This record gives sequence, structure tokens and C-alpha cells, in this order.
Amino acid sequence: MLAPVACVYLALPAVRASFADTTQAVLDNGLQGLFVVGVFVVGVAWALIAVLYAVEEAVSERYKTDVPDNLEARKIITQTRILRRIAATAIVVIAGGIVLMQYDPLRELGTGILASAGIVGIVVGVAAQRTLGDLIAGIQIALTQPIRVEDVVIVEGEFGWIEEITLTYVVVRVWDRRRIVLPITHFLEQPFQNWTRTSADLIGTVFLYLDYTVPVEELCEELRRIVEASEHWDGDVVGLQMTDASERTVTLRATASAKDASTLWSLRCEIRERLVAYIREHHPDALPALRTRLDGPGEGERPARGRDA
Repeated sequence: MLAPVACVYLALPAVRASFADTTQAVLDNGLQGLFVVGVFVVGVAWALIAVLYAVEEAVSERYKTDVPDNLEARKIITQTRILRRIAATAIVVIAGGIVLMQYDPLRELGTGILASAGIVGIVVGVAAQRTLGDLIAGIQIALTQPIRVEDVVIVEGEFGWIEEITLTYVVVRVWDRRRIVLPITHFLEQPFQNWTRTSADLIGTVFLYLDYTVPVEELCEELRRIVEASEHWDGDVVGLQMTDASERTVTLRATASAKDASTLWSLRCEIRERLVAYIREHHPDALPALRTRLDGPGEGERPARGRDA
């Protein structure tokens, strides 16, 4: 659309003499407005926004997030997406202002609004306060990066991944494919857990509540055999400790590490299933039991009899 307008505008001096004066004035004013607004404003703005999207796509191709060690990639992609949105918004606002300034009626309207901007300015300022706060929060998120794209977080009591970060809100993808949409200021004002802030590897726990007769050392050896045979263990941390003892049971805590949150969940389930199966097969007496002692009648006492109905 812009190329034909530019060609006609450049060819106009050669055919100007064949038109009437009125036609020449209309062509001059109309084509000049279209050329200035179209080529120098809309075209440049469109090209700049296209360059921003191209840069973001090139960064996404260069830094992959679907690899085990993706901390640096998530940092760069998060910064690129947020800064691209900020820059695109600024370009659209500036281009729109330049376009409006090209037409006298709209210029006069803008001047009149600015001249009577007493109460209107206060109302607009109050209304835009939250929006400006969100914009500043988005810039702060991009620079300080308390969260990044594909970070594993616990927010609002839900386990999920950061799927999208915009200037005003953040989308969290929950493990069951639900989406939680939160204002971006939530991650600056409210506490939350970020499981991949510095690294993706995690240590998980499995709690077992067993009888006092449980052979702890034997279970510790069995735990090590389980994790060494598992494809989910990263070869770093494994251990079994008795962390509590109540009037009925003892509490054993099994710990093991994995390369990321999803793998750790599978490892914890595997440890829990195989330890319980091992105890049930080899030490069924170690399962929790309720003990009751019935004392017989003492010497010279007769057993109590129930009252007949």
C-alpha cells in the first residue's frame, strides 16, 4: 500500500500541468498527507515492530528452553519478551501522536483538551496510576528477574510453570493444564516459591510412618538400591533418617535429588511405592499397628459380667 503512494507522489511533478488547479491542490495535500503519514510514520513504526519480533524470534531460536540446563536461556528470553512489549508499546504511542499532529482538526482538538486539562488531567492521572504501576513493575521484573519464563513456582498454593510474562499480568501453567492469571505486581508484593531461581535440580522427601520394630538400617540400604536403579535419580543426594517418634509410630524421612521438578515428582512416587512394597513383603510387622493389652482378673476376683438386656 505504501509503495504505490510513494510512486504517485514522486511522479506527480511530471503530470501536474495536465490537471486543474483544484485537482492539483487536492492531490498535493492528500498525497503529501498520505506519504508523510504512511511512509515516514506508519512505515517506520511497522518496520521497527517487525524488527522487534524478528529479534525475539531469533533469540528464541538461539536459546532453547526445552533442555535440562536452561537457566541462561530463560533469563534472556524473559528479558527479550518484556522489553519487546515495552518497546512496541512506545513505538505505537509515538507513531499515533505523530499521525494525529499531521491533521489540523485533530491538532486543534488535542490543543483544546490540553488547555482544559485541569480536572480531566487529575481524573486521567488517577485512572492511569495502576496502569503505570504495572508498567513500572514489568520493567522491574525484566531487570531484576524474580521470575523467568518456564520457572517452576508455587503460587497461590498451586504448583506450575511461568508460561507468559506481559506488562500487566503473568500466566502460570498449572500441572493439570489449568492457567492462573495474576497481576504482575503480585510477584513483587506477595511471597511465592521459585524452585528454579538459581538451578533446576531439587531435593525431594518421602515420609513413612512405621512401627517401632522397623529395621532402619535395612530400609536405608533398600532405599539406596531403589534410587541407584532408578532413571530419575541424578546421582547426588540420597538418605534415610528417623525424624520423629510419637506414642504409636516413628517417622522416617527418605531424601533424594533429581535434575528438575517433574523428574523429582516421579522419583518420589517411585521411592514411596517400592519402599511400602518392600516393608509389606519383608517386614509386615513394621507397619503401623494399634496395640491393646487385656489384663485378666486378679487373684480372688471374679470376671465382670455384662448386664442382661
